[in-house]
Amino acid sequence: MKYSEQEIKSLVERVIASVNGAKDITAPEGDVSVGISNRHIHLTKEHVEILFGKGYQLTKIKDLSQPGQFACKEQLTIIGPSMRPIEGVRVLGPERKQSQVEISRTDSFILKVKPPVRESGSLTGSSPITIIGPKGIVTLSEGCIIANRHIHMSIEDGAHYGVSDGEYVDVEMGGIRRSLFYDVQIRVNKDFRLEMHIDTDDANAAGVSNGDKVKIIKRP
Repeated sequence: MKYSEQEIKSLVERVIASVNGAKDITAPEGDVSVGISNRHIHLTKEHVEILFGKGYQLTKIKDLSQPGQFACKEQLTIIGPSMRPIEGVRVLGPERKQSQVEISRTDSFILKVKPPVRESGSLTGSSPITIIGPKGIVTLSEGCIIANRHIHMSIEDGAHYGVSDGEYVDVEMGGIRRSLFYDVQIRVNKDFRLEMHIDTDDANAAGVSNGDKVKIIKRP
């Protein structure tokens, strides 16, 4: 069956209206923006030089939402016991005191690793992982994690929401796949900008996109 141009236009308009209507019905009255984190790598200066060469400097391509953090041009390959590599993993700057690889649960199935769900920087007892660069290879005995759900906020934001650093809250997400996320960690720092960070698995499950608004629900 062939449809006229007007019939197709009318159908598209009805679908868009239906989707927007569903979002309006279920959306919470939230004011915290979502930032979705894809798999990425943080490196020490020593590991930068092993992977890219002596004296190498990471190349910033854009600033990230949190002040002082940035995405780099450099991308690397990670590999685990499965020997199935994941290529094109973005390096984030600046350099850190300990190298760290953050992946999703889906990635862990490909790599055959069992990373714990952790706060960034909490690496003791985390999974081993190998990083392959153009000039060398780094094998971390620990350092691969799945980042926990968390919300960055300034001291003023913490006071506004009545929460403190390290506290856990629940978060309601609207949209056509309305969800409630439990055990979301609050991170308060004078330099932080208000934003909730989740990984791609959580974002896909809830049907949310970068910039969508969510609602903090304090526990009794």
